[in-house]
Amino acid sequence: MDTQQVISPSRAPSGGGIVHVNVRHASHFTVVGNHLAQHRELSLTAIGLATHIQSLPAGAKIGIKCLVQRFPESETRIAGALRELETHGYLKRTRERLPNGRIATRTTSYNQPPGLTVTRTTRPARAVELCEVQTPATPPNPTHPAPAPAPKPPPPPLPRPETPALDLHRIATALLLRLHEDVKEIVLSEDNIRTLAPAVATWLERGATPASIGQALTSDLPAPLKYPPKFLAHRLTALLPAPLPAAGRSPLYDPLQNCDGCDRAFRAPAPGNCAECNWELSATA
Repeated sequence: MDTQQVISPSRAPSGGGIVHVNVRHASHFTVVGNHLAQHRELSLTAIGLATHIQSLPAGAKIGIKCLVQRFPESETRIAGALRELETHGYLKRTRERLPNGRIATRTTSYNQPPGLTVTRTTRPARAVELCEVQTPATPPNPTHPAPAPAPKPPPPPLPRPETPALDLHRIATALLLRLHEDVKEIVLSEDNIRTLAPAVATWLERGATPASIGQALTSDLPAPLKYPPKFLAHRLTALLPAPLPAAGRSPLYDPLQNCDGCDRAFRAPAPGNCAECNWELSATA
């Protein structure tokens, strides 16, 4: 059995300070440069993640979801640490189309960023794949630093109705408030309701029923649902129905009627109940 070789501990400087007790590793170790371990701009999470990646064999599967299962840090912190490492040249991520048509992310890990000059020779960079195992790529020419990633574009604005309609806004607000009854994870604040209600009113303006909107917002939900307001905003924007032709846009141009149920004014071609009362009746039927 191998015997540990304990190197004499360093002498503590006057006034206190750290004392190193080092054991010489004979196997299962990774050499990490001080340019990474003592980096002044990287966070501790990024430094630790870079060390973990450099310790893995080429071809290891370490997507963000894999890292979240492996470490206690959140998906947001791990994604931010990966962006830090890309910015400082320790990682390079490219997307490739595989022969089977799938899109894979190829990640190249550099134990020394291209263009960084150190006094001692380091091992060549190793390619580590995220989630898709592929043949490692040849590292780029080290004289050309990896380009910084493009900034993420802002999300598109939420849709708004062409013509303000108070009855549509009331129905939209009630619909959003009731989503929690169907899906307990969807909890919205008053500010969330005010922000999302115009988008729901736009769906109603374009002919969508409250039932169809609720189905579109609550079906096939991700697990876990971490950010309900952002998720709803995405669906309200991405799945927005096409505008109705001019002849079909009756809710805005029909004559005013008094609702038989609540006596509020609403637009319809004939007397009867407003859309909100009809929805109440269908929900209690």
